[in-house]
Amino acid sequence: MSTTYDLAIRADAVLIDGAWRPAVVAVRDGVIAALAEHDEEVPAHAVVTLPEGQVLVPGVVDTHVHVNEPGRTEWEGFTTATRAAAAGGVTTIVDMPLNSIPPTTTLEGLEAKRAAAGPQASVDVGFWGGAVPSNLGALEPLWNAGVFGFKAFLSPSGVDEFPHLSGAELRAALEEIAGFGGLLLVHAEDPDVLDRSAPAADIDTADHADARDYLAFVSTRPDLAEEDAIAHVIAGVRATGARAHILHLSSARALDQIRAAKAEGLPLTVETCPHYLSFSAEHIPAGATQFKCCPPIRDEGNRDLLWEALVDGTIDLIASDHSPSTAELKFAGDGSFQEAWGGISGLQVSFPAVWTAAHERGIGLERVLGWMSEATARLVGLDDRGGIAVGRVADLVAFAPDESFVVQADALEHRNTVSAYDQRTLHGVVHTTWLAGEVVHQLGAGARAGSGAGTAAAPAGRLLERLGSGSSV
Repeated sequence: MSTTYDLAIRADAVLIDGAWRPAVVAVRDGVIAALAEHDEEVPAHAVVTLPEGQVLVPGVVDTHVHVNEPGRTEWEGFTTATRAAAAGGVTTIVDMPLNSIPPTTTLEGLEAKRAAAGPQASVDVGFWGGAVPSNLGALEPLWNAGVFGFKAFLSPSGVDEFPHLSGAELRAALEEIAGFGGLLLVHAEDPDVLDRSAPAADIDTADHADARDYLAFVSTRPDLAEEDAIAHVIAGVRATGARAHILHLSSARALDQIRAAKAEGLPLTVETCPHYLSFSAEHIPAGATQFKCCPPIRDEGNRDLLWEALVDGTIDLIASDHSPSTAELKFAGDGSFQEAWGGISGLQVSFPAVWTAAHERGIGLERVLGWMSEATARLVGLDDRGGIAVGRVADLVAFAPDESFVVQADALEHRNTVSAYDQRTLHGVVHTTWLAGEVVHQLGAGARAGSGAGTAAAPAGRLLERLGSGSSV
């Protein structure tokens, strides 16, 4: 090659077109400009050769992240969230519209998000809009402004400023979104089922023994809540033709109707999350509210069925659903699962966590990247990333799949030192993360894996808009 590139990365194993091969990846102006043979001389201003044991993979695209800024930055903000992302091999996040104040349900709310994220982002950041009762009929301006779709709850969200949609409002949202070719993301739990399963109103849950029992908590968020809500979504998709995406599928009992809907050709996609694939209800201790999320983590058999559904394609992708809060909220009620805030903080460790569980099942790393990078990029229409190919952005990760580390919650980049993964041994260490060919994380000499040590101080991330809304950046 006679052309000089900005960067050339040589590795014994590079994930290209879903397969591993020795190669050199050459980068110019933040984009992969060429793929060369491993022994080929590639002139570049910087040449990096990965040591034995490290492979080169595309950056993870995490389409389900709650950053919470502005308004609840004490829960998580763009500085800490995007540093955690970079340290975990995540190069793109798409921020959820709630838990921030204002929520991203108006153009003003979107501009507040962009103003907060722009100066701080260490990775690329896109935004979801929200569909709530008050903005139905006015979603298209947000779509035209570049959001990637709209999130809706079918049951209470936990924050007053983001109310859930009724059955009729769900149908209205789907009809509206179908009209401009948008995408609706759904937190699918049926409120009537939840109401019937809730603890009796006269029980003081803070003092009641069941409040600290995890299985008792799971009984308040039964499988039927997901099954019924997903059935409503499928019926709405069938009636309107709108695209819909089921968020954080927890219950394997909903898989048969999802398979049937896909066999029918309905435009439905589904995600699950690292915590549903890593943990099981039987092993969550009493009062361990760092494991609380909604819908909940279910039993081992359920977990195995979720893995099977990933492998057979019923579930399309994996996203973190990083949903942090302060320690005070997360441990409210002295271990009461009814009082504690629900949400798993796991952005930085989501990739190693999924790889750890996948490897135990004999599933290859290329499949994990298919679910966490390629499929997630496809969901949001970002065809400029999600894989290593000429013309795609040079979002790359040097990853050591056989190395392991013990998660130390207080060493993670997340703002609050609360993690369901604390003290868990995970396999797969992120050594270097490149964003558009620039280093945004480097595991320093002597630094502990999972610590974030060496993360670049200067924010390098870009704010993303949906392709077709004017610009991707």
